[in-house]
Amino acid sequence: MPQNSYRKSGLWPIIIFAVLLLFVAGCNNSSVSTGAFSPGSEANQPIPMPDQTAPSGQLKVHFLDVGQADSILVQLPNNQNMLIDAGNNDDGDKIINYLNKAGVKQIDYLVGTHPHEDHIGGMDTVIKNCTIGRVYMPRVTNTTRTYEDALTAVKGKGLKITTAKAGLKIVDDGSVQAVMLAPYSSEYEDLNNYSAVIKLTFGEVSFLFTGDTGEQSEAEILVGGISPQADVFKVGHHGSHSSTSAAFLQAVKPEYAVICIGAGNDYGHPHKETLTRLQGIKVFRTDLDGTVVFATDGREIKVTTGKNNSGTSWEPGGSGSWSTTGQNDNSISASNNDRIYVDDSGQGLIKGNINSKGEKIYHMPGEAGYANTKPEQWFKTEAEAVAVGFRPVND
Repeated sequence: MPQNSYRKSGLWPIIIFAVLLLFVAGCNNSSVSTGAFSPGSEANQPIPMPDQTAPSGQLKVHFLDVGQADSILVQLPNNQNMLIDAGNNDDGDKIINYLNKAGVKQIDYLVGTHPHEDHIGGMDTVIKNCTIGRVYMPRVTNTTRTYEDALTAVKGKGLKITTAKAGLKIVDDGSVQAVMLAPYSSEYEDLNNYSAVIKLTFGEVSFLFTGDTGEQSEAEILVGGISPQADVFKVGHHGSHSSTSAAFLQAVKPEYAVICIGAGNDYGHPHKETLTRLQGIKVFRTDLDGTVVFATDGREIKVTTGKNNSGTSWEPGGSGSWSTTGQNDNSISASNNDRIYVDDSGQGLIKGNINSKGEKIYHMPGEAGYANTKPEQWFKTEAEAVAVGFRPVND
């Protein structure tokens, strides 16, 4: 009988194994989802966990030194590029020059976080000079010529604007995900709260880009269902006290923070309250450090800055090697007292002043009142000031 012949020939165990194998394969296939994402349908859902296997390639995030403005280049491991904001009107050519030196000819994802000149000023220049994939901006208008120029450039290339809003997935490619955490509302009194907030995750490493978002939008993010926790945090609104609330910062829990500001700006950025809240976090500032570039393999983070102790500038593709933070001349040291504050000529930026009571006080760049303080001595580090009897203004 055939049944006996299976046993005698030893084929019966093989047949059972084959049937089990087909059953397991069928279970795996049933778990695969191919449904397309509908914008807004997953606004309250957490980001899918990244693949636990080691991600391939390298992610680079460049916080460009464009003065009192924002422009961030993201080079994804899949060789795609994202540009978040494009500086002031006069920064367009500077950004294009940087992109060229970095070998970037195509911007696959162009994000204008909100229609303020210091964020979309150079966007028209970028659109005219680069191949553009998708454009993202919040659904809010502005009556400025800068905003009109950006829209004209978009229309001139036959592009369409995708509305930036919470829950919108920009990238979902294996170990790389980029999703918007804000804005939630379509109506805010403060234009800054329309800012597109983006969380970028590669393997085990996350970045949070916040534009100029204020405390109202931050509060909405905290109850929105997607964790804002990130290893690298772009401090909101150039370090203004109107952003980076204590509750929001506690939820982000960053290891590194980057403040995009111009030296001696008219707003007193970064504000003292924000710097106080950032204590214990490794802080980089474009006014002091120049362009700040993070590189990660999805597990470890390395950083280099555009200005070293002699004030020279870093350019993409230059000879400087990637070094772990705290281990190269361009990095913030473990102690802020040892950090060097100099301009491009090597002149110290910390002001030493003797007040009316005869007290020796030193003032840090960016502190309130710094611009109006008359220096009697200049220092490159806080340690230098302390060594000759000066104390911080807040002590």
